[in-house]
Amino acid sequence: MSFAEEAQKKRRFAELAERAYTTGRCLFTPFMAMDEVDLLLQCKSDVEYAGLTLFGGTEGCERVMARFGDSEEPFPICCIKAEPAQQKFADPLTHRDLLGAMMNLDIARETLGDIYLLENVGYIFCKDSVAPILLEELTKARHTTLRCSLCENVPADLCTRTEERMIQVASLRADVLVAGVFKLSREESLELFRGRLVYIDGKITENNSGAVNEGNVISVRRHGKFRFAGVASTSRKGKLNVKVEVYV
Repeated sequence: MSFAEEAQKKRRFAELAERAYTTGRCLFTPFMAMDEVDLLLQCKSDVEYAGLTLFGGTEGCERVMARFGDSEEPFPICCIKAEPAQQKFADPLTHRDLLGAMMNLDIARETLGDIYLLENVGYIFCKDSVAPILLEELTKARHTTLRCSLCENVPADLCTRTEERMIQVASLRADVLVAGVFKLSREESLELFRGRLVYIDGKITENNSGAVNEGNVISVRRHGKFRFAGVASTSRKGKLNVKVEVYV
């Protein structure tokens, strides 16, 4: 995102806050990616007077909408359940498969939130205005025929399921941990920081040499997300055996 684009988005946040405050109505942004959320949080002190809430459909979502206003007006978000018509013969579906199928329907990315897969069933958070389109027209992903329905009860751990892993690293530097978790070279890890693709507890960080603290959640765009759960032991050669919880 360029400096001009950042400035434009900040002005837009300020305008929404002012309109919500003066009219007494709730106003919502489209779904925002993590860099846009980080930008909003940078100017939080300038807009929170109007009332500010972030939500993506359930706890733990990364793509979220912002609601400006003090009322508890519901967010215009639906969850669509997309399951293979015949699970036995279905391809193993991926996030990219479902997103690509929706892009082929000319659905704007900003109307779509997070996409999760659980036992080869997709859960798609979307703006309520596009839900009818998905219910009617999202009928195939890759070679798999889909059956879509409105999901009234989202699985409780949909966004928070983790798999504990043990990895060995030389230090607790952020770039070292990212490289270890995602099996990257140090140079590949460094490029992610330079590209502003790494978030610690929801905030962009370019400080690749900074230490990670126990409990920090590190998100890396196009790679995944993990929580640093602490140092378990030290090897004879001085390497650190650390526990991480990788979101699945």
